[in-house]
Amino acid sequence: MKVLISDNLSPVGEKILRDAGLEVDVKTGLPPEELKAIIGEYDGLVIRSATKVKADIIEAATKLKVVGRAGIGLDNVDVPAASEKGIVVMNAPDGNAVTAAEHAISMMMSLARNIPQATASMKAGKWEKKSFMGREVTGKTLGIVGIGRIGSIVANRAQGLKMKVIAFDPFMPQELVEKIGVERVDLLELARRADFISVHTPLTKDNRHMLSTEFFNAMKKDAMFIDCARGGVADEEALYAALKEGRIAGAALDVFEKEPTTIETTPLLSLNNFICTPHLGASTSEAQENVAVAIAEQIADYLTKGAVRNAVNVPSVSDEVLAKIGPYITLGEMLGSLHMQIAKGGVQEVQLEYSGDVAEQHVGPITVAFLKGLFTPILQDAVNFVNAPLIAKERGIRVIESKTTCSADFTSLVKITVKSTEGENVLAGTVFGTKKPRLVRLNSFWLEALPAGPMLLAYNKDIPGVIGALGTTIGAAGVNIARMTVGREETSQQNVILLNTDQPVSKELLAKVLELEHVEHAQALTLPAYKS
Repeated sequence: MKVLISDNLSPVGEKILRDAGLEVDVKTGLPPEELKAIIGEYDGLVIRSATKVKADIIEAATKLKVVGRAGIGLDNVDVPAASEKGIVVMNAPDGNAVTAAEHAISMMMSLARNIPQATASMKAGKWEKKSFMGREVTGKTLGIVGIGRIGSIVANRAQGLKMKVIAFDPFMPQELVEKIGVERVDLLELARRADFISVHTPLTKDNRHMLSTEFFNAMKKDAMFIDCARGGVADEEALYAALKEGRIAGAALDVFEKEPTTIETTPLLSLNNFICTPHLGASTSEAQENVAVAIAEQIADYLTKGAVRNAVNVPSVSDEVLAKIGPYITLGEMLGSLHMQIAKGGVQEVQLEYSGDVAEQHVGPITVAFLKGLFTPILQDAVNFVNAPLIAKERGIRVIESKTTCSADFTSLVKITVKSTEGENVLAGTVFGTKKPRLVRLNSFWLEALPAGPMLLAYNKDIPGVIGALGTTIGAAGVNIARMTVGREETSQQNVILLNTDQPVSKELLAKVLELEHVEHAQALTLPAYKS
């Protein structure tokens, strides 16, 4: 079998693949048309961030069995297209956590001591000692936005520097935050109290530009801002204004909304109180070797033994088991994503109840798929079918399974209750026919909905005209409704409406929906895609 390495990879990765008996070609920097012309020769493809594995490449890949990303992010891979063609997509989510955390600390120290500016001054032939007065970090407060794996390492390193650490993370249980030795606060309190702020959260549809004018206005005038996570979490225009007007003292970015970036596209680069690096968070020899080893071993094991590790689109089960429970694995991931998007507060406990025929099967992979779906809205590509249970354990989330062969209304039913710091939600689903996943319960409402793709969830008073007004409003915005499901609760005189839409519901359209009379709550959802 043949493997193509199409991006720069540590030589140790190539050696592992060859030692496993695989034929390896290294062809980096291929234009898309050249990659498309040769991809049909290969069983495996190893990439980093440069190669774009889009739908046309996948269509041309007649033999391809696996794509492996040496790193975390999979923005450059069309995962749904790969899944539809039966191609396993793997990543290496754990290889660069320490490196990314150390880069954030380096950026903080560089900001505090004006190291880049002083270097540039000296290289220009100057000796401006008085112009670059710095500050100590000892005794200062570091605010961390996102206290997951990388954020926790940053906290640990900052504590070693004798800093006080506070953090904002609505998804992390309080007891786990306390175990790390960090005080959890809300976002604006973090802005007001911190001397340095470091961002460590993935970019999601809900947190784009989460850190904008209000946040920067709340910061101390002498505070400094660092983002080595993902471009787009911080609003670069708002950050530029805060720096230029002297509302904050300095900022350092390793990530940008548009990459590669230039001074023409990013005015921040023109400011003296701004420092930057070109997305170097994972760029150390140790990290690159770690991810090369991980992805090479994973691909070798899959192509030679059929073992699946760190796959983002295929659970680690045999073909025989997959044939029996595959549709329920799909359902589990969908229900997990929906649960996280409607949850409030940090998740503390998950109860999965399997009833009917499905209870006679091996349900462990369904539970794993649910956990992957649960964490994907907040962790994106950092979660997969292998590490999802570990993430639940790290976050102190109790996962409880139960089975019963009795199911009153359905041949099989999966009922999942998620308890959080601010309440609980109950979802139940089943599979109609042989493979049609359906949501049949949302808390006290019974319905039949396809929990997939872009959706709109709305609660409204059960009176005439609401559904018509909702449809008119959405249609006027040019958004097509593909499917509508209504659940009714007579005791509360309330309906729940779930719409499958052809396009995501924008924030502007959602605001118009919320203004409709008798609509009590509405929320845009993005669930895993599904093709029947």
